[in-house]
Amino acid sequence: MRVTRALCGIALVAALGACTDEAAAPGGGASAPAAPASAPAWTEPANYGFVVERRCDDGPSLGKYRVAVEAGAVASVQRIDGKTASGEEEIEVPTLGGLLELAQTAADDGGETSTSVDPTDGHPVAVSFDVSEGGAEGPTCFQISEYAPKA
Repeated sequence: MRVTRALCGIALVAALGACTDEAAAPGGGASAPAAPASAPAWTEPANYGFVVERRCDDGPSLGKYRVAVEAGAVASVQRIDGKTASGEEEIEVPTLGGLLELAQTAADDGGETSTSVDPTDGHPVAVSFDVSEGGAEGPTCFQISEYAPKA
């Protein structure tokens, strides 16, 4: 019975595949739809700068920082939002590769993660993760801008 259903399914897919609009493509051949282009794989450079803001969606900003990375490590962090941390510790801002590692660790621990990348070069533009049970504490989110690799 199972084999019969599988064969019928294959026959149906083959029959539907043969029903194309040959007039749709120049020369009478059917054209395949173009697959959406994906961002290239990003390789973290040794030296670059970026701005990161701790903020989820339209929520309040929890800090905005200008970061310089040299030889693969954070060389300097400058808080640029004019605020001072009150009632909470300043965060230790990681490299962009470090942010991606945090998200991967959260995913490995069963947390929810989300990463968005720049379509032109693949560098991360948003990273969020939530490892709290039931989302009680809410996600930790980073918005990345002004990414600039250095020679």
